[in-house]
Amino acid sequence: MTLALFFSAVTKFLLGVVLVGVLIFLPAGTFAYVNGWLLMGVLFLPMFAAGIVLMCKNPTLLQSRLNAKEKQKDQSFVVKLSGLMFVAGFVLAGLGYRFGWYTLPPWVTWMGTVLFLTAYALYAEVLRENTYLSRTVEVREGQKVIDTGLYGIVRHPMYSVTVLLFLSIPLILGSLYAFLVFLAYPFIIAKRIKGEEAFLEKELDGYREYKQKVKYRLLPFVW
Repeated sequence: MTLALFFSAVTKFLLGVVLVGVLIFLPAGTFAYVNGWLLMGVLFLPMFAAGIVLMCKNPTLLQSRLNAKEKQKDQSFVVKLSGLMFVAGFVLAGLGYRFGWYTLPPWVTWMGTVLFLTAYALYAEVLRENTYLSRTVEVREGQKVIDTGLYGIVRHPMYSVTVLLFLSIPLILGSLYAFLVFLAYPFIIAKRIKGEEAFLEKELDGYREYKQKVKYRLLPFVW
């Protein structure tokens, strides 16, 4: 671990907290939006803990996770679409609270919270299984195909987990309208996966054989 990596991780974490807070509470017009605080808690507390673990155990993986700048034009567009989805969803949830739009019942919020935390645990397992994971589409020196654990079920378990994570976010916020916005995510990530697999087939030895072994990309028996 280097001092530069520490400050980079802390800075990006704090910026994330501020940005999400602004997107939720500013449209809500109040800090009394309890669902907003619930999301902030389940999102950032585990993230903070995971960051500490990675900083101590695997700073190289942490560094790759902090690098979010895509070099490929198509993948950069997918990232921008995802960002737009988040902004629209958070703002709609905040506005819904301010103006009293339809709110999902409390049991849905708690179901979403359990789903979110479960998905977070699965996300940690994916990181444990694959230390080559990056937030950008790339192949690192010495990278090998991982075909065990969750990677033996679907080819992109990280994306499978993020679908669960992101679809549970509007449930935690209690916003039906935000949920409709976040339904775009599976289609956005499908586009990313198609481009990523084309890249991996060319650049990662053994990936073609892995595709033959593990048939499904995102969801077993579906796609």
